[in-house]
Amino acid sequence: MSFETFISRRYFGSKPRQAIISLITLFSIIGVAIGVTALIVVIAVMGGFESDLKTRIMSIEPHLVIKRTDGPMANFTRVVDTARKTKGVLAAWPVVELQAILRSDSRVTGAVIKGVAPRAISKGLNLPGIMSLDADAGGRSPADRRATRSPIVLGRDIARSLGLIKGDTLYVISPRGILAPVGFVPYMKRFTVVDFFETGMYQYDGSLAFMNLADAQELNHMRSAVDAVEMRIDDIFRARAVGEALLSELGSSFKFQDWGQLNKNLFSALKLEKTAMSITLALIILVATFSIISALVMMVMEKTKDIAIFKTIGATGRKIKRIFVFQGMIIGLIGTTAGVIIGTLLCVLQDKYKLVRLPGDVYYITAMPVDLKAMDVIMVAVAALAICFLATLYPAHQASRLDPVEAIRYG
Repeated sequence: MSFETFISRRYFGSKPRQAIISLITLFSIIGVAIGVTALIVVIAVMGGFESDLKTRIMSIEPHLVIKRTDGPMANFTRVVDTARKTKGVLAAWPVVELQAILRSDSRVTGAVIKGVAPRAISKGLNLPGIMSLDADAGGRSPADRRATRSPIVLGRDIARSLGLIKGDTLYVISPRGILAPVGFVPYMKRFTVVDFFETGMYQYDGSLAFMNLADAQELNHMRSAVDAVEMRIDDIFRARAVGEALLSELGSSFKFQDWGQLNKNLFSALKLEKTAMSITLALIILVATFSIISALVMMVMEKTKDIAIFKTIGATGRKIKRIFVFQGMIIGLIGTTAGVIIGTLLCVLQDKYKLVRLPGDVYYITAMPVDLKAMDVIMVAVAALAICFLATLYPAHQASRLDPVEAIRYG
């Protein structure tokens, strides 16, 4: 054990003549522990919300979208075949997307309509109810389906706002109408509500509906073209690489967007909020370090004679500085360790027992989610120790500059 470490441990373990120093030291440890605990818990909770949102979004949003740069995609079969042969692509399906008005017998609302091939999209997105669009799934032949009303699958909140249940009739009014002698007439088509889907996010449940690709093409006057080809990737973080590989085969007349670009605003807002909360809570640790500074300054004043003796027997200013740096780091290390243990324990308990509940009528989840990552804990601990180290520099520097002659004379 070095001289500096030995003296630091003796000072920390000994009882100071002034009780206020022990009290300030205790408050310093508690302050650092609270700051580290709060920072770990908040980062874990923000990570939990972000992870949960990504999971929910990825259940209904594609990982990759390919579009033409000059309008609708007429040769979408080639694009779908190329995508399905590309390494990393789990599923690919054509889609027609349009905005329309939904009207029940007594209510009206706007919605985003997606026309899809049920069997193709069911391999990529986990959406119960989509297969109800398939004629075979409903026990009807294609001829019977043409003779009756076309099926549509609604988000649970849209159905609730329109007062619809399974089997009800729904009118879909497309803004792409026809020009008649009386003027522009919106195109309207009757559908039967065959099922519902629910993601837990009002953004989708309250504004999205699915129908067969042919019905959407008819409403959008697109004949045999589609708006895009959507895909699901085995590794979402390789979506951009897969998109670039596809463009190299399809040519410059196509473009792509990955899941990050499709939800850029949402994920940017979450990242910004997480950063802002981390900075705010890091100030708690910073405030606690002022207590460390106060405790060390008072300890330097109390140990003036000791410092003078150390210098007279040959201790250099650097060794004196290290004594008080080690003293402050012991305080920071105890507080950081306690904070890491408490914060990690709280996250584990919340993840296992769901101690903190959320009102289901306000939030889309019923318990606060946590996603604790080892790297986040390490970064918090390192940041806390770095702040504590910086707090020790001024008192340690003042101790190293102490004149032993003056200290012994007036001590």
